[in-house]
Amino acid sequence: MKPSTPLLFAVLALAASPGRAQTATPARPTVPGASASAGSPDPNSPRVIDGVDTVFMEEMTWMEIRDAMKAGKDTVIVGSGGLEQNGPYLVSAKHNIVLRATTEALARKLGNALVSSIIQFVPEGDIDPPTGHMKYPGSISLTAATFEALLTDVASSLKTNGFRTIVFIGDSGGNQAGMKKVAEALSAAWAAAGAPTRVYFIPEYYQYPALQEWIERGLGIKQVDEGLHDDYAISSMMALVDPASIRLKQRAAKGKDTINGVKLQPLSTTQANARKMVEHRIDATIEALKKAMAAQK
Repeated sequence: MKPSTPLLFAVLALAASPGRAQTATPARPTVPGASASAGSPDPNSPRVIDGVDTVFMEEMTWMEIRDAMKAGKDTVIVGSGGLEQNGPYLVSAKHNIVLRATTEALARKLGNALVSSIIQFVPEGDIDPPTGHMKYPGSISLTAATFEALLTDVASSLKTNGFRTIVFIGDSGGNQAGMKKVAEALSAAWAAAGAPTRVYFIPEYYQYPALQEWIERGLGIKQVDEGLHDDYAISSMMALVDPASIRLKQRAAKGKDTINGVKLQPLSTTQANARKMVEHRIDATIEALKKAMAAQK
């Protein structure tokens, strides 16, 4: 027998009731050490599995990050890269890929540091009408105000996490002014409020002309500029992280496995040189960071 129309409407209304639906939801199982909400565990819950050997926070669980901080890692590195046109051979994430090598080396050499997620979106030119890298597909740009707001929120979040030292480094020219401005503003505001956290922008990290001179002097490698948005230093450091990012296999097939007159093969030689470049850049960055920290004491 079919239900009457009033009864049918009553059944449908009861099924659609938000309060009734919530009551009918089965309770989640209780997790030891968790708070009333299983989605919000007790921040002091013990970690029950071993961690992994990484300095990248995005590759760590929140418990691994917490325990690393308790063990003395009170410094965090914030690197900004970009998505832009980089010539015919290099992927648009060039600067982000370089930062995978340099930020890890910096964190490990400091010994008390982790690496926050690399900031991929930075000023790359006007959006409409397009200027600079925005004339090319794949580029993504932020206004200076948006970039500075992003940096401010990232640094403020890390301060709330409990980090005492935040290090800004930018691998692209358009990133430098914004990082400097935000670092100075936040450090001043936090010092005035009596907070211990400080932000340090280290411009010495981004010294590519000086790096080119060091490559020629220290490695005996002389380049002849081909007019591409690419060079041996960039290609080598990218190849250290991912040879596919410089399209080495495809370039070799077309006899294009050189940059500025320098061979990129054998790959082992290129990567060995890249390790030396990364070490050179990190040594300069750490020296500058120590000076900056001493100046604020």
